[in-house]
Amino acid sequence: MRFRYVLIALLPFGAAAGCGMSPPTITPAADTAVPANTAAIPAALEDGKQRFDQHCAECHGPAAAGTDKGPPLVHIVYEPGHHPDEAFVAAALLGARAHHWQFGDMPPVEGITEVEITAITGYVRQLQRQAGIE
Repeated sequence: MRFRYVLIALLPFGAAAGCGMSPPTITPAADTAVPANTAAIPAALEDGKQRFDQHCAECHGPAAAGTDKGPPLVHIVYEPGHHPDEAFVAAALLGARAHHWQFGDMPPVEGITEVEITAITGYVRQLQRQAGIE
């Protein structure tokens, strides 16, 4: 199973073709994020929200809206067809090379587990669905 994560993690290091499309030129701006309806998070995803707030929000912002340290995850670039759930796992465990944004490389998230990442991914996917990104 780890081999699959390593392979997916290497995609950003190679060419943009590994993601299935060429990387857009995106500059971080408030209007690049799609606002999420955070009031409607199902109780089953509350654990993912808490773990996101603990491990990810510092860079990716409250409700995954982005900050000056990291991109919004509620953005069409991170739709499941372009960045599958496994890409989130690989990025958190192994880090990710900058390929869509100008924030620099993402380091691995210290002390995070695959179980936590799965919960976080569920929360982020819910935010994306609520914003019309599927």
